[in-house]
Amino acid sequence: MRYNGGMEPMTRPQAQTIHYKPTGEVGLFDTQEKLDKLAALGNPLQRLAEVVDFEMFRPRLEAAMLNTERKSAAGARPYDVVLLFKTVLLKRLYHLSDEQAEYQTNDRLSFREFLGLSSGDRVPDSRTIWAFQERLGRLRLEEELFELFKSHLCALGLLVNEGRIVDASFVEVPRQRNTRQENEAIKAGQGAQLWTGQPRKRSQKDTDARWTKKNNTTHYGYKDHAKIDSASKLIVSYEATSAEVHDSQKLDALTGEEDRNQPLHADSAYASEESEKMLKGKGITAQINERAYRNKPLTDEQKAANKVKSKTRARVEHTFGFITNSMNGFFLRTIGLPRARCAIGLINLAYNMCRLEQIVRLKLLPLKELAPA
Repeated sequence: MRYNGGMEPMTRPQAQTIHYKPTGEVGLFDTQEKLDKLAALGNPLQRLAEVVDFEMFRPRLEAAMLNTERKSAAGARPYDVVLLFKTVLLKRLYHLSDEQAEYQTNDRLSFREFLGLSSGDRVPDSRTIWAFQERLGRLRLEEELFELFKSHLCALGLLVNEGRIVDASFVEVPRQRNTRQENEAIKAGQGAQLWTGQPRKRSQKDTDARWTKKNNTTHYGYKDHAKIDSASKLIVSYEATSAEVHDSQKLDALTGEEDRNQPLHADSAYASEESEKMLKGKGITAQINERAYRNKPLTDEQKAANKVKSKTRARVEHTFGFITNSMNGFFLRTIGLPRARCAIGLINLAYNMCRLEQIVRLKLLPLKELAPA
């Protein structure tokens, strides 16, 4: 007992009981309430699923990825091919490894809802995810799936065909620590002859990736050469190469009959008499920024013309910027051009899906009737 200055006893106040929100209680509608909460906060995967009907990919995936010649139903049943396809898209959307794709699907309700998994369903393990994407890449099926979705975008009227833009972006991979002699052999195309007695080390060596330098910055890996529709900013076609391939070398492969009678915008890296002649032969109007040369600077008229062209050409930076910043997409942990090509194709396909969701949500362009997903 304590006393005040007058020696009168002071009583300690009783502790007030505080009632907190209950925890640990499971309700019948808890999962749906959580999903509703995620939707209210802006669940991007739910928005994506509402505008993309992934069932459009099922016939091609089943024809290519399943063993239709099995004579017996014995053995484990395969995972649904659309589920696995959506899982590898999640890898690209969130920049996940196979192990992280498995972990995050087990951990995140939004992932499970996107994949159509209930609480009792088994999640594909990392090895299954890896094997599915390996087969996808060996068959180069990502190219067919990209074209399939492109046809869907055309049917929606979103490839406006009022102009195209071409550009390329570096796709970095982990840098190899090789000797000078090994790098020279790889550059000379003799990488297959290295580390023949060390198969484990050989499997970790990327002999397809290349070093290059741009604006005094060194890059190592690959390139995503893309052509986009200037109105919708959707990717129309793409080419994947090693990093040292100059942007202009893929201009011919990127352009074709679908670009006839349209202007094509590009930066000065594509400027050359050969490019102008090639585009003219295809019926494409070249709108390529002019380049300054030593002892031959651009005139004021040329600078003004470049400024006008750049207003359209700069729209391709929005495409690459979304992939880089929102998808963390231009860094891969793959080895070899075939795997990089598959990953780049999936990145471009995932971008087009996200761009479609943006166009629908923000009503950026008029489109034909969108079938419910």
